[in-house]
Amino acid sequence: MATRIRPASKKCTVIGGSGFLGQHMVERLLDKGYSVNVFDIRQGFENERVQFFLGDLCSKSDLLPALQGVNIVFHCASPAPHSNNKELFYKVNYTGTRTIIQACKEAGVQKLVLTSSASVVFEGKDIKNGAEDLPYAQNPIDYYTETKILQEKEVLGANDPANNFLTVAIRPHGIFGPRDPQLIPIMVETAKSGKMKIMIGNGENLVDFTYVENVVHGHILAAEYLQKDSPLCGKAYHITNDEPIPFWTFISRVLVGLNYEAPKYKIPYWLAYYLALLLSFLVFILSPVVTIKPTFTPMRVALAGTYHYYSCERAKKDMGYKPVVSLDKAIEKAVQSYPHLRRAS
Repeated sequence: MATRIRPASKKCTVIGGSGFLGQHMVERLLDKGYSVNVFDIRQGFENERVQFFLGDLCSKSDLLPALQGVNIVFHCASPAPHSNNKELFYKVNYTGTRTIIQACKEAGVQKLVLTSSASVVFEGKDIKNGAEDLPYAQNPIDYYTETKILQEKEVLGANDPANNFLTVAIRPHGIFGPRDPQLIPIMVETAKSGKMKIMIGNGENLVDFTYVENVVHGHILAAEYLQKDSPLCGKAYHITNDEPIPFWTFISRVLVGLNYEAPKYKIPYWLAYYLALLLSFLVFILSPVVTIKPTFTPMRVALAGTYHYYSCERAKKDMGYKPVVSLDKAIEKAVQSYPHLRRAS
């Protein structure tokens, strides 16, 4: 294992620091004694210990003031994966990332830690204990994934120890936890509308869900172990709870914890997938006449009905990673953090 080195100057910038993951990252960095800048398009919270910089991450002139005197940049800015805005995905995940790399080099930043995604190797087919050497998806499941692949390639390709610029990518999967505006709130909204009664598949497919504190822990470990001649340079690392769980078991535990019924009916995976394909085709045909945003899509069917869990062995070996919060405790803490979503008895 490489030697863990905490930077002499513990000054860092979190790009996208007002988002769900970013806020948790900022809080943990402050707890560990880092001086933290936040760069984002908006200021999502108040903290007198944080210096905020607002701007467009595609603008180098906006970025540079937030990077002065900074050793480490954590880049976790991204549009929500369920967005349909292709131009925004490309702008933020690809064009913006290229600008961040240029600005980091110009400002003398030494380390860039990217929040990537395990979905960069997922094509809607089973992945069981997948390692980082799986090839990038040739047929990405959505435009978010397609642009995350472009983003990760840019960041890892920019690794340049000879010029004191080191990069690493963290690939979490299924992030959840307190203040998440997506996974659990969307799950509850779906249950409220009566659309969470049917399981896709036989309910046995294992999936990684990763508690936000473990994702943050992996990022900070990567930053502290990333150094010249370390195995982390220019590499990607899966960070999960390392406890794959049946997809529908996780969904059921969260829903029951919030006083909703667990899904109890089943539909074969192949049937659900082809129905979703048919629906997508119909939406495409009708798109010149009416705008429809279906929730029942081939991508969501694939995520719900296939195996997709990943090995953390590389992270364990190269930076001593192990989850700091177990999955049982994580589910309990997450459910307790959403009292406003609990259904009245």
